[in-house]
Amino acid sequence: MLGRWLHAMRQGFPLAVPGQVVGLLGGSFDPAHAGHVHITREALRRFGLDRVWWLVSPGNPLKARGPAPLDRRLERARETMRHPRVAVTDIEAQLGLRYTAQTIRALRRHYPGVHFVWLMGADNLAQLHRWEDWRSIMEAVPVGVLARPGDRIAARMSRAARVYRQDRVPAAEAHRLGRMRPPAWAFVNVPMHGASSTAIRAGGGWG
Repeated sequence: MLGRWLHAMRQGFPLAVPGQVVGLLGGSFDPAHAGHVHITREALRRFGLDRVWWLVSPGNPLKARGPAPLDRRLERARETMRHPRVAVTDIEAQLGLRYTAQTIRALRRHYPGVHFVWLMGADNLAQLHRWEDWRSIMEAVPVGVLARPGDRIAARMSRAARVYRQDRVPAAEAHRLGRMRPPAWAFVNVPMHGASSTAIRAGGGWG
């Protein structure tokens, strides 16, 4: 077990020790903005997380248009997210992975004893059934869903929400999510934040 931790550290991966609860927020972060910071801080507080890792992806397989170069997105993300309990990483690129299910399996191998929680917005829950091997995500780690006004109905009516309706954790218990046995998912409402990567790109603030 110690050998795996040392290997992860040598690879430049974030540090985590057995027993910690780490939230994983994946995305293209094209570009990272204050809205990402907002939901990260909410996730730390609402889901009882010790740390959050931003997984800046090589590219989203569901999007036809490729993102900005990875090194540029990483630099912007690190400038935007400054918090002692948050790490910005390119683990997926280092491991040659593109799908969330693969990433979760790899991280669980690299970090035995660490409790991972997959974080997503309600808009992603609404389309989760389109993701590669999506059921294995729900059954491998607990999932924390952060809902903004306007995203809630579609998410609650989604295929994933229906399939795993018996595994939904009440919002009042969401702070214990990371130590629950999957499948387990919690849906919490967060205050609205207006920042959007799409709007930033459209407005010429990125590109």
